[in-house]
Amino acid sequence: MTKPLLADTGGLLRALARKPDGRPSWPDYRAALVSSSLVVVPALVLGEVDYFLRAERAAMRTLVAEIFDPATTYDFVPATPIDLVRALQIDHKFANLELGLVDGTVAAVAERRRIYRVLTTDWRDFATIRVGPRWDRRLELVP
Repeated sequence: MTKPLLADTGGLLRALARKPDGRPSWPDYRAALVSSSLVVVPALVLGEVDYFLRAERAAMRTLVAEIFDPATTYDFVPATPIDLVRALQIDHKFANLELGLVDGTVAAVAERRRIYRVLTTDWRDFATIRVGPRWDRRLELVP
């Protein structure tokens, strides 16, 4: 098992995507997901995933069941008021990226939980963001 990671929307969707024959569409994303000792899923990410899976309700039901199954490595994290305030601070600090609340919350939860590995497709934004009290902590992008 590898270190814990935070799931961003695009990374989680790629990790779950399958080809018609059942093989992972994005094997490196799938491998990162299943090899992590803990997969933190911020609540706002789950909401955004639901939007993208609106035509795939069975897939969404399966994902939610897995996230809340205590036998899996998923950890669902509701957004706290402090997370939301910090997300808006991060969004303001990196205003040129136009992060928005979901990506800001991913960064805020990473900071709060001290889990700096992020499963994402949004390399441009998450490679630029810094967190921590002095804005000096980089996020490790996975895969």
